[in-house]
Amino acid sequence: MSTEVENGRDDAALLGAAARGQGGFEELVERHSVALHGYFARRAPHAADDLLAEVWLQAYTARHTYDAARGSARAWLFGVARNVLSAHWRRLAQESQQSRESLGAPGEGAHGDPWAAVDDRLDASALAPALRRVLAELPDVERELLLLVAWEQLSPTEAAAVLGIPAGTARSRLHRARARLRESAALAPAGRSTSEHPTGEQA
Repeated sequence: MSTEVENGRDDAALLGAAARGQGGFEELVERHSVALHGYFARRAPHAADDLLAEVWLQAYTARHTYDAARGSARAWLFGVARNVLSAHWRRLAQESQQSRESLGAPGEGAHGDPWAAVDDRLDASALAPALRRVLAELPDVERELLLLVAWEQLSPTEAAAVLGIPAGTARSRLHRARARLRESAALAPAGRSTSEHPTGEQA
């Protein structure tokens, strides 16, 4: 059964009920907290709990803005999570900049996913160096599409909604990213299962 439908009501219906003051939000929290926490744990592990709390606060405040015609409720929640994460990175960059300036060493901090530290966050520690390199070299949108599908188990259409791009564009870019990873698979150690590759699909 889809994660969108449990206990007789789908996520969109729960969000709609919550927007009308008819309950339902608590059930959304129960359904999606584990997945959203995993999203943060893989990207900002030291702040995952706080970021999850911020997502639910923002989602509750903005529950009236959800439009089922624009995508699934699950994708909407991950979109909120992505915005919260981006704000977290911007905040860290600003704090780092202020710290450097206070020490008389002005410079620009990083703004965005600290991908250079991916080895510290990737659960798939057995990834071949070639695969890590390809992931790092992918354009930001293609890498994020791939990870939303592979790590977060979103559909390509849901991942497109999270990133605010057309579903057709997402499928095309996802296909291109997967093709690059498959090309790099030849460099992986012998005997490594292709199912371990972060493509979100079996080869």
